Amino acid sequence: MEITSAQLKELRDATGISVMQCKKALEEAGGDMDKARILLQKKGGEAAAKKSDRELGSGVIGSYVHNTNQVAALVTLSCETDFVAKNEEFVALANDIAMHVAAQAPVAVTREEVSEEEIAKVREVLKEEVVDKPEDMQEKILEGKIDAYYKDRVLLEQAFIKDPEKTIGDLVQGAVQKFGENAAITEVKRMSVA
Repeated sequence: MEITSAQLKELRDATGISVMQCKKALEEAGGDMDKARILLQKKGGEAAAKKSDRELGSGVIGSYVHNTNQVAALVTLSCETDFVAKNEEFVALANDIAMHVAAQAPVAVTREEVSEEEIAKVREVLKEEVVDKPEDMQEKILEGKIDAYYKDRVLLEQAFIKDPEKTIGDLVQGAVQKFGENAAITEVKRMSVA
């Protein structure tokens, strides 16, 4: 199947990913736009994993102050080079993440930052909720509830408020794929009056 320039433009506009990557994804998907998007997301995760050990030597601070002036957030989105840090889309991503942090108030950036004591307390409380379930299913249900707890409180696992189909982690992986270098949220600060 021949890929048209209109298909390439549509996929590129939707994802912001390079024309060559879009073309390869469309060819692999046989021209199916939805399959091509899924392939690009999958490849984005692979690209992020390959680049995750690269040193983050630059970055940008994203900021957001709510119109009530009672909630604000700062986010450091780090990358490898000044070239990417100065890119308008990268700066906009940092600001979007800061807005998300102000709205959602995550307690940690990654699961690893949530203390063992907190998870032990959560597990204890949630165990009571699954007592009446079949014994062979209790552990699986409990793990599902703990995953849901993380998705509510861990920044990289939260659904992005502007597009709930994507997580903040997906946005960062997409930046790695789009800009071709490692990127990570390295610092988060949320402030509120009340």
